[in-house]
Amino acid sequence: MGLAESYRLRLIRKRLRLRALRKSRELHPVQNRTKSITPGAQLLFCTLRDELVRLPYFYEYYRNLGVDHFLMVDNGSQDGTREFLADQPDTSVWHAKGLYRKARFGVDWLNFLQRKYAHGHWSLVVDPDEFLVFPYCDSRPLSALTDWLDTSEIRSFSAMLLDMYPKGALEKFQYKSGQNPFEVAKWFDSGNYTIEKNPLYGNLWIQGGPRARVYFADAPKQAPALNKVPLVKWNKSYVYVSSTHLILPRGLNRVYESAGGEKPSGMLLHAKFLNTLSDKANEELRRNQHYAHGREYQRYNKKLNSKEHLWCSWSEEYINWRQLEVLGLMSKGSWA
Repeated sequence: MGLAESYRLRLIRKRLRLRALRKSRELHPVQNRTKSITPGAQLLFCTLRDELVRLPYFYEYYRNLGVDHFLMVDNGSQDGTREFLADQPDTSVWHAKGLYRKARFGVDWLNFLQRKYAHGHWSLVVDPDEFLVFPYCDSRPLSALTDWLDTSEIRSFSAMLLDMYPKGALEKFQYKSGQNPFEVAKWFDSGNYTIEKNPLYGNLWIQGGPRARVYFADAPKQAPALNKVPLVKWNKSYVYVSSTHLILPRGLNRVYESAGGEKPSGMLLHAKFLNTLSDKANEELRRNQHYAHGREYQRYNKKLNSKEHLWCSWSEEYINWRQLEVLGLMSKGSWA
């Protein structure tokens, strides 16, 4: 990378830090328990709205994984989400009064909170429908992974988003609060993924899976990105640029080997495709707060109305992380 590109990236990072500071004025504490955060604590950051039905299992899953403190930004929930979060003893909650779209889809809010509270900690950023799976997660906690990453001097950990879905129309499978969503959405695409490298930022850009196959079949380049770097040993100088798809400094995007071998990686099992999606799509289209004026939700709404479903004869039923490793979707690298 030349001096001009390096200087350009430093300016982008500085601008995004200043933007996050400005957008922090939109954050109002509901319950701030950050004084309870201890050195070495595993932190989780999340922005959400009206996700009460998902939260009981979300908390169960990540507490069992070893998350010590949840830092949650609620953007105007009306279903009791904020009250639920405020009642959790390991959670700090902020109410964001600003527009989700104008906060770069929540990234500005979380960049500020990570700068203030995550410096020196491993920081995990996920949506309420994303569940991190990593090598040996069935027998080792998150701290085992982050300890190994520290020892190996690895500062960031990638996890591709894996869209999970049921076998049949979504409305036929009723999701209940507290239920493991992958008892319902237990199928995924084992192939159909494309990978490109961004020449400026150095990150991989991954697309494909059922959303490209069904919702964006006529325009696969417009399909949502699946590449994410959700787990980072945070420094107050870092910033996410575009969700967790892209981060600065540029070196944090090098979550892959370019000279042979493999770096360890995980997966984010994505539980978006439940019977709750129809109401969510209608609400998000009404609010118009998502990327490209809700283009993704427009596609969902159209296909849901036509009763088309995601399962096909090539769909794979999920078993565990080892299955994903065998399929080449994630790697344990040299971690044994």
